Amino acid sequence: MKKYNKYSKIRSKRIEFFSFYTFHKVTYKFIFELEGETVFKYSIGTLISKEEISEKVKELALRIDNDYKGEEILLIGLLRGSVIFLSDLVRELKTEATIDFMVVSSYGNELESSRDVKIKKDLEEDISGRNVIIVEDIIDTGHTLKKVLEMLKIRNPKSIKICTLLDKPERREVKIEVDYTGFKIPDEFVVGYGIDFAQKHRDLPYIGIVKKEEE
Repeated sequence: MKKYNKYSKIRSKRIEFFSFYTFHKVTYKFIFELEGETVFKYSIGTLISKEEISEKVKELALRIDNDYKGEEILLIGLLRGSVIFLSDLVRELKTEATIDFMVVSSYGNELESSRDVKIKKDLEEDISGRNVIIVEDIIDTGHTLKKVLEMLKIRNPKSIKICTLLDKPERREVKIEVDYTGFKIPDEFVVGYGIDFAQKHRDLPYIGIVKKEEE
């Protein structure tokens, strides 16, 4: 498959049909183009609705509040996918929270995630003696989190936990203890609510499944 760059383009159209994944009715079809040439066609069907996400974020915030009564926490978002989830989560928290970010890359533009993990931006905050919660959009193989955890644990935080909106347990290749999980999902390529495909679809208010269409 060709590599995609800033000249790549996605065209889309809205269609109506009954999704074979959920009870949701609306899906979208897309054409991925590279310099005017159609690379492949794909569709996005709703897996988790906007309303379901909103309720789950409130539930996670309540659990965190109960675990950290009288304490402060530092939320570390792994960019870029976690930014919308983290923003909604921190607004629901009653616990005093500070925010920082890391840029960690493990995904290219393919429909499969890469095992190559690169730390592109480190933290600005000192985490020594602090309660840290790593906020992830999605966990699959666990390789990304393993490297982040190794880096952060040597900085002597008081505690360190993991909060993820989505978890793909079928994809796990390394052992990761996840403290707060929103949804466990099947081994499918998903987008929306901050999660992208070739830097597209982060703005979708729901979680959708990407399906490549047969030629």
